[in-house]
Amino acid sequence: MVGSLLGTEVRRIEDPELLRGRGTFVANHHVDGVLHVGFARSPVAHALIRSIDLTAAAAAPGIVAAYAAADLELPIPPPFLVLNPLCERPPLATDRVRFAGEPVAALVGETAAAVADALELVDVDYEPLPVAADPERALEPDAPQQFPELGSNVAGGERDPLGAGVLDGADVVVRARLENQRVAVVPMEGNAIIAIPGGEEREFDITVYLSTQMPHGARDGIAATFGWAPERIRVIAPHVGGGFGGKGGVTSEHAAVIAIARRLGRPARWIETRSENMQAMPHGRAQVQFAELGLKRDGTISGLRCRVIGDCGAYAGFGGLLAIATTRMMAQGVYRIPAISYDSVAALTNTTPVGAFRGAGRPEATAMLERLIDIAAAELDRDPVELRRQNFLAPEDFPHTTVVGTKYDSGDYDLPLTEALRLADYDGLRAEQARRIEAGEHLLLGIGVSTYVEITGGGDGEYAEVEVHDDGRATIKVGTSSHGQGHATSFAMIVADALGIPMESIDFVQSDTAAVPRGEGTGGSRSLQLGGSAVREASEQVLRRAKELAASRLEAAVEDIEPTGEGLGVAGVPAARVSWPELARAAAERDGALAEHADFRPGGATFPFGAHVSVVEVDTETGFVRPLRHVAVDDCGRVLNPLIVRGQQHGGVVQGMAQALWEQVTFDADGNPETATLTDYAIPSAADVPALEVSGTETPSPLNPLGAKGIGEAATIGATPAVQNAVVDALKHLGVRHIDMPATPERVWQAIQEGGSGTPWREPPAVFETLPVRGGGRPREADQAVV
Repeated sequence: MVGSLLGTEVRRIEDPELLRGRGTFVANHHVDGVLHVGFARSPVAHALIRSIDLTAAAAAPGIVAAYAAADLELPIPPPFLVLNPLCERPPLATDRVRFAGEPVAALVGETAAAVADALELVDVDYEPLPVAADPERALEPDAPQQFPELGSNVAGGERDPLGAGVLDGADVVVRARLENQRVAVVPMEGNAIIAIPGGEEREFDITVYLSTQMPHGARDGIAATFGWAPERIRVIAPHVGGGFGGKGGVTSEHAAVIAIARRLGRPARWIETRSENMQAMPHGRAQVQFAELGLKRDGTISGLRCRVIGDCGAYAGFGGLLAIATTRMMAQGVYRIPAISYDSVAALTNTTPVGAFRGAGRPEATAMLERLIDIAAAELDRDPVELRRQNFLAPEDFPHTTVVGTKYDSGDYDLPLTEALRLADYDGLRAEQARRIEAGEHLLLGIGVSTYVEITGGGDGEYAEVEVHDDGRATIKVGTSSHGQGHATSFAMIVADALGIPMESIDFVQSDTAAVPRGEGTGGSRSLQLGGSAVREASEQVLRRAKELAASRLEAAVEDIEPTGEGLGVAGVPAARVSWPELARAAAERDGALAEHADFRPGGATFPFGAHVSVVEVDTETGFVRPLRHVAVDDCGRVLNPLIVRGQQHGGVVQGMAQALWEQVTFDADGNPETATLTDYAIPSAADVPALEVSGTETPSPLNPLGAKGIGEAATIGATPAVQNAVVDALKHLGVRHIDMPATPERVWQAIQEGGSGTPWREPPAVFETLPVRGGGRPREADQAVV
């Protein structure tokens, strides 16, 4: 019997190709006769378009064609998720622009350089309109409106009937206005597309090479946009240099490039520049939260009231829906909260559309709740760890349905917290913090704790196929689409475990709609628990067929057949064996290839959880914050490959830390982007981040055969509030109760100067009182699909 690989550290098999410079990114793909597409983008955030003159640009050297919206007559791509169908976005702006960076014209040339030069010649007559760049300002009655026919900048929203009543009976109420600031996705590779039109002799009408997280979703989006049959469209996602939620669906630029390729009958290519990426790829987070937590004097939580603004940006983007759906779903977090009132409104602003970013609505919920817990601990003069423990849901509470109707599968929230505190030496850190304060040192120590739960693995399920060939090799085909997560390694481990075939003899196929018939792609930390479970089911089906073939050939009982590594054999009879090539040939002779597929559908979403401890040093003279340590203990259910899990934890912690300390997209009052390049937008380098201390606990999920939960976004969710809490913790003896993210030196220094000013609070916009009342107090079916 072959030993199991599952649960062991296995090096990623996909890395050597990338490390040796053999990546197959879209920009690397050579196509003869390809045309280059570039977009003229609006320099203003809100304006009527009076005219577009492309004459000079079209006549420039090397330019093949120039198009405005009226020239291409492009259909509108279906949005990734619909918030308000009245706020549709055309691929090229028509009568008005609604954010700086919106494409208004497309130029097509023989070279990228020719297109870049000609873009300077595009002449657009804009009539500027008033701008609403701030989501709170956009909700005021007199705010400039993006869609006057809508009557306001409210794209959607709803009000909880409980309202302030959830705080009745509380002895203490703490409240805060919290900004979960807008951040940029900043993948290493921006958007990229090559569209190759087909002819009558070709199998497909169009082939699209696309940097996407969801090839099949992109194929279906293209089909819906242009009214084509999905089977006549081929989408290939080669290597993808990061997605983080920013590469789902069909973008405006994608639609324009495809239409241009079809019209001109030549391949067309667009590779997004970094400045385009910063201005036009949907941003993440962008919530303003007015939150109130009621407690008894002994620290028991009695109620939570949330009023949350989701900034849609222009065109009612996905981000507003996250505030309404996913953030609400996770508002209870890891705590026993008997009553929750959650109101939400999605605000249209003249800024870059907001979409998904690592965690997509769940980090915002955790950040809000974890800040309130720390503020409450300071108000009650309690240790923030003990206040958390006092209010945790208990292991025996699971499976558990929260007050807002979210169904948690399994959990033991004190388990990772206990481990994180042990690894961090929490008591020792508190002693050092007290010593520095007593000594009057200007370098103060802050210890921040966060505990979290999140939702992963939503959606309809996932497809996989496993085939054993007559050369003894196996091939896996999956509907997920890796862009750095290690799918090739993880799924090969599952097949090797089931069939005993060595990993080096297993090939991996993904991200090609011609080779894989269907798939949901990658997002919401779903790949292992759904795609991996599908691979497991397909492997088990192959094994059952192979055992029947082997039993027949070896004249043994099926139940006595077991994998040997090179094939199957009879348990206890070393000489009685049949190889995988023999089995594949036998299957072909009997009833076809030794291949099986599975469409795994889960029993529900899973809920990873964990605890993080952040240690920072705050210079009271300058406000500078230096992270010293970060301990992350994340529970993602059963761990398949600890090495891959640690990699996800490292990446997640750094992105979470970056939001807490450095990253923020900003616009001026006129909607002009102030952080449109990496000169202005502060992402950390390796030198800014301490060595990370990551580990995990394992609480299996009962909802899939692997017992797995997601890990791709978990560490980001835990890291951000831990770091923010650490900064405030360093200064709480000075009366500081809250500092919004990012905790820049200026903000920290200002808080120190003001000292004792207490928790910032102002009443939420009056629009919350006008929203329709949410019915039933339970999540809509669409809420869970957001994940």
